[in-house]
Amino acid sequence: MWKYALNPKKEKSVKVFGRALRVSRKNSVAVCRKISGKPLPKAKALVERLVNAEQNLDGKYYTNASKAILELLKSAENNAEFKGMEAERLIVNASVHQGFRFFRPRRFKLRRRMRKVTNIQLVLKES
Repeated sequence: MWKYALNPKKEKSVKVFGRALRVSRKNSVAVCRKISGKPLPKAKALVERLVNAEQNLDGKYYTNASKAILELLKSAENNAEFKGMEAERLIVNASVHQGFRFFRPRRFKLRRRMRKVTNIQLVLKES
């Protein structure tokens, strides 16, 4: 069982955990900071604009991190609908954590290089 950074009441919240995602932690932090505290429709629209390269954050689009976060947002929205919550009333709380580290397979050129692995937690609270 994974521990969440935020533990609100189960009846009024939805949790999603993206484990061992192959995205940069630094880029994920930038996107998660931007969407934290926003309503779900606004956060989802922002991330979709980042994926489609219509809007940027500090001159960057963060497409890989945005795609992973968009999948988690869609999953969380489906979970909320299953619980009977309204998507317009949900507030996003996102956090990023360093995942486990492992080395690439043994090839002489690529020896001692680490792979990017990130854990992303999304908690949607009903306001």
